[in-house]
Amino acid sequence: MSDNSWPKQSLGFGAFYFSYYSFVGVFPTFVSLYLAFRGISAFEIGILMSLMQAMRIVGPNLWGWMADWTGQRARVLQFTAGSALIAFTGFFFGGSFWYFAFFMIAVNLFTSAQGPLSDALILSEMQGNMSRYGQLRLWGSVGYVFMTAASGFVLDWTGIGLMPWVGAAILGAVLVVSLCLYQTPQTLVAKKMVSVWQVMSQREVIAFMVSGCFMLAAHSALYAFYSLYLSVLGYSSVTIGIMWAIGASAEIIFFIYQAPIMKRFGIKAILLTSLFLAVVRFALIGFGAESFIILLIAQILHAATFGSHHVASILSIQKWFAGPLQARGQALFISASYGVGGTLGGFFLSWVWKDFTPEAVYWVASGFALIAFLAAWQSFRWQVPK
Repeated sequence: MSDNSWPKQSLGFGAFYFSYYSFVGVFPTFVSLYLAFRGISAFEIGILMSLMQAMRIVGPNLWGWMADWTGQRARVLQFTAGSALIAFTGFFFGGSFWYFAFFMIAVNLFTSAQGPLSDALILSEMQGNMSRYGQLRLWGSVGYVFMTAASGFVLDWTGIGLMPWVGAAILGAVLVVSLCLYQTPQTLVAKKMVSVWQVMSQREVIAFMVSGCFMLAAHSALYAFYSLYLSVLGYSSVTIGIMWAIGASAEIIFFIYQAPIMKRFGIKAILLTSLFLAVVRFALIGFGAESFIILLIAQILHAATFGSHHVASILSIQKWFAGPLQARGQALFISASYGVGGTLGGFFLSWVWKDFTPEAVYWVASGFALIAFLAAWQSFRWQVPK
């Protein structure tokens, strides 16, 4: 495969990213409103939303292990897609807190695995040629933005009671697209088998996972509190929506030009720069969000703090967890970053918001990003040059 060639399943990969990240955008955005519509209290909704994050610790590792053990990544991806759709049917009916807790766990147990599983499958199919990864992954960002906005218009017009139909339609698309993906048989090369825990025990890998954990803990300030913070500062809903769109557009632009950027600067420089810019970004939001210009600059930096950080992280994990360990490696990173980091970061920053000031949330997030930078810097120091 030449550097500029597209993988054989490019259309399918792009379609899967579009449909899967459409659900990732739509479900968390509107499920809380739907739960309130069904009579669930605000406190109970908070607990249910935390269960969604907690499943990012369990789900990716469970299904990543299954994919690597069976060697059937495409089949496991298809199984989780079908199971997620079946579990989601529970949202069509009303129920108590415990009823929705069961289905929240069930749905997210399967959907939380699909990101790392699809990445592992796609990286394997690319056979080391990553020149097109960003241009395929950008369709996930496009789906996230487009379907979240479109669903907002639909649900505003029809009422939030239609949310299960919207979610089921998107999960149906995820299933259909996943059934079109396949795993190319590859020649096995005889080599010494290394367990996933042997890799995880390496100090440079541990430091890298710690970095990912604190980076996503920092981003909890964005995902959980950004809209509320801007609202407190007096920004309109339109302006808040524009800011989210600017951040998403910035990451899409990075994904388009990912290949030449990565080739020119390398993983280490890209990753450390993204972490340093995260320190700057959250500090800007904390100290200067009253200024529209400063807020605009901070959102443009999403290209670095999410776009470049995501690509550099995926490639780093691929290097350590190669071959039969690939799905579990991606799953462990998702669990450490989005799962542990996102969950604990959200809880801690909720306490900061409650007992201090909204601005303090972003000062603490900047500190989290600094810890992430130092952990990654140490990880690269410990890595033995190949």
